[in-house]
Amino acid sequence: MTANQFFKLTAPVSAVDHVLGPEHARVTLVEYADFECPNCKQAAPAVKLLLERCAEQVRFAFRHYPLEEVHPHALMAAQAAECAGAQGQFWPMHDLLFENQLHLKTNQLRSYAERLPIDMARYTAEMDDQVYLQRIREHQRSGRDSGVRGTPTFYVNGRIHDVSFGIHSLFDAVQALLKK
Repeated sequence: MTANQFFKLTAPVSAVDHVLGPEHARVTLVEYADFECPNCKQAAPAVKLLLERCAEQVRFAFRHYPLEEVHPHALMAAQAAECAGAQGQFWPMHDLLFENQLHLKTNQLRSYAERLPIDMARYTAEMDDQVYLQRIREHQRSGRDSGVRGTPTFYVNGRIHDVSFGIHSLFDAVQALLKK
């Protein structure tokens, strides 16, 4: 066992998280991710597949962990996702950001927002005022407190799960818990 396997999620999933799946699910999966991270982009379809295969049994929460020192557009992308999320469009924006990961400059983020059914004046004002920066910083702080060192980092029922050898191990961990 590595030292990372002993890290636990310090901030439980709450109403302020972006969540897919039922609250009563047997397994709760939390991901700390960065929209500019290639590994996070690769993990996104696998997480979707996992949620489809285990519908009603798995709850998934996405948290921001922009690695600003290596991904200069990640923080703005996280803010754009939060602005869209405030208008009920987090998951569509999440998908657009990963689909267009190499194009995350401010004007490009705005063009993705324009594809969604949101109030663009509100989006612009919230982006300009960095309304959701504190929430993103809280995600980063809870991630650090929980042992996040890079992205993506997953927690399965509150325990850190190493996916460095492949995302398939996440499927295995979830399946093992569902069989209990």
